[in-house]
Amino acid sequence: MNIHIFKGFNNVLSEVAMALFPLLILFLLFQFLFLKLPFRKLIDIAVGFLLTFLGLSLFLQGVNIGFLPVGEIVGESLGSLSFKWGILPIGFILGFFAVYAEPAVSVLLHQVEKVSSGYIPRKVLLYTLSIGVGLSIVLSMMRILIGISLWYFVLPGYIIAFIMVKYSSKTFTSIAFDSGGVATGPMTATFLLALFVGLASVTEGRDPLLDGFGMVALVALAPILSVLTLGILFTRKEKAQDEPSKTQSKVNRYNR
Repeated sequence: MNIHIFKGFNNVLSEVAMALFPLLILFLLFQFLFLKLPFRKLIDIAVGFLLTFLGLSLFLQGVNIGFLPVGEIVGESLGSLSFKWGILPIGFILGFFAVYAEPAVSVLLHQVEKVSSGYIPRKVLLYTLSIGVGLSIVLSMMRILIGISLWYFVLPGYIIAFIMVKYSSKTFTSIAFDSGGVATGPMTATFLLALFVGLASVTEGRDPLLDGFGMVALVALAPILSVLTLGILFTRKEKAQDEPSKTQSKVNRYNR
């Protein structure tokens, strides 16, 4: 099979250049007016811009020739299975491990562990996000198989999330809403989205345009709910630990 690896690569290069050009102009403006960075630092930043340009270009080219076609093929294969409900555990596994490959998730985990000084363990937060995304993929597959409207998931989900905010700490609330954004990264928005379009295209009575999309909205919602749940558990744990100390302080005051 002959694969044209760099087919359409010129278009990708121009798109990435147009996306990075405003950032470059803004940086140069700040450099001349405010920053006044030394020449050696400018060389490092220029190399960073170049690596970013090449990395984004190669990644998007890989998406066009690899992720999107493979995702659609896998989705069509899953949709062609005789036992439709058997795809649900497969969807959970795909969603669970897709989070591991998201670069933005790694950055979030590192920052949270660093800022909290290890109070919020990296692995605990990673497993929380992975389970949330895995369940959202399962719900998205059920939505296609049964034909349920996206509103029945998104609207109640955000209502529940805003209610849970009252019982979670401000720290976990902030992390939760950022988690929803970082979980919908390149892995989710390329491979899994193409998979759902392929799945909807071979499912009887489903429109790929109407039913194949909407998965990203659920993936963005699921980490919010899962991290808020983790925050509620941490809050209860803190209260349980504070109770003995409060009781002991009352006893000491009584003895005095």
